[in-house]
Amino acid sequence: MQDAGPTDAVGFEAHDHAQCMDSAIAAADAICAEDGLRFTPVRRRTLEILLQEHRALGAYDVLDRLRAEGFGSQPPVAYRALDFLVANGLAHKIERLNAFIACAHPGAEHSPAFLICRICDSVAEAQSAPVGRVLKDAAKSAGFQVERTVVEAEGVCPACAEKAEA
Repeated sequence: MQDAGPTDAVGFEAHDHAQCMDSAIAAADAICAEDGLRFTPVRRRTLEILLQEHRALGAYDVLDRLRAEGFGSQPPVAYRALDFLVANGLAHKIERLNAFIACAHPGAEHSPAFLICRICDSVAEAQSAPVGRVLKDAAKSAGFQVERTVVEAEGVCPACAEKAEA
C-alpha cells in the first residue's frame, strides 16, 4: 500500500469526474484481485453509486438505487456490500451523517479526515495524520489503546460559500 500525502484532499476541487470514477474502480479491481476478494456485481455497483457524487449516501439511498437496477430489495443487500467496501478500504462511513462515501485514496494507508458541508452535505476527504498521532500519544499516556479514529469537521464548502457571498 502506498501512503496518501499530507495535503491530498479530494471532494471540493474541480476535476475530471469520469476519470476519477474510472481510476477508483480500477483501484478496487486491483485491490480485490491482489487480496483474493470477490468484487461481485452488487459490490461493484454499490461502489459506482458512491462514486457518482462526492457526497455521502445512506444505506437506504444505496438500496433504492440497487433495487431500481434489479439487485435486490432487502436491506442486507446494501449493508453487506457497504460493509465489504468499508472493511476493504474502498469506502468510509461518515458517522455524523450515518452515511457512506467512496474512499478517495483506495489502496493507500491513510488517516482520513472528512470535511462535511452543512449546507449541501458534500464531503471531501483529507489527510489527518497529525491529529491521529496527537490523539494516539494522548491515549498511550493514559494507558488507552486507540483502535479506530474518525475525524469529521462540519462547515461550508467552497461552492456554498461562494453562493452565500453572491
